[in-house]
Amino acid sequence: MTSFGECDSRRWRQAGLSRWAGWAVAVLLLLPAMAAHAQSVRQGISAIQRQDYVAASRIFIPLAERGNAAAQTHLGFLFETGRGVPQNYTEAAMWYRRAAEQGDTRAQYSLGLLYDRGFGVPQDIVEASKWLNLSTAAAPPPVREARARIRDAVTTKMTRGEIAQARLRALEWAPSREH
Repeated sequence: MTSFGECDSRRWRQAGLSRWAGWAVAVLLLLPAMAAHAQSVRQGISAIQRQDYVAASRIFIPLAERGNAAAQTHLGFLFETGRGVPQNYTEAAMWYRRAAEQGDTRAQYSLGLLYDRGFGVPQDIVEASKWLNLSTAAAPPPVREARARIRDAVTTKMTRGEIAQARLRALEWAPSREH
């Protein structure tokens, strides 16, 4: 008696396809769903540009809940600024953190600023510096210099020990995708 996986593997070999081809087919089947997510994020950004923040929040909330980092970052912005949703720094920090943990540099930057000011999170200069370091390191060239200036301004408020601790936290950090 063969297992389902063995039968499936045998069929792929008989068809002249490797296991990798099977994965490629699976990825291709997921592309339309990924494109729909990207389309929805673009629609949300378009709503923000039209200043229709309620529509933007309605677009971003379900995407953010499903783990879309870009939607989480934009939703964090809406909560931070009180556009389309009630202003809530704690909610903003939660959405920024979820996106920041996935490696979104805009969310890392915004979360770092919230930690610096103690808005929605306990004020923590070391955690602020960690997120600002990560954000600056991965920032695209057009914004890297501006982020570096903010990061450096925060660093001037820190002791050498705090700077070392923040750098160590940044070095130990690794992005993780939501499931």
